Amino acid sequence: MNKTTIIKAAQRHPESVLHPFDALVGTEGFDTIYTLCEIVGGATIYIPSTRKIFAQCLEKEALREFNGYNHEAVARKYGFSDRHLRRIIKDAM
Repeated sequence: MNKTTIIKAAQRHPESVLHPFDALVGTEGFDTIYTLCEIVGGATIYIPSTRKIFAQCLEKEALREFNGYNHEAVARKYGFSDRHLRRIIKDAM
């Protein structure tokens, strides 16, 4: 079965796409999910949480906002413990 046939079937019957992949088809488009299935289809893979994927971005933003005195506020804003934020700051120096 070729990709075109699968695309047409998915477009005609989007409610029949396997959950949770139906959400990906709706938000990212069929080509993205099709490619993902072609690459790793049948394999067991680990998909990290969004927090894990964007952890370094959050750490950099926290460092950018830290002024030397606002540990508590910055840690709370980014969901870090005060101790973790201090570790981030120490590692950045």
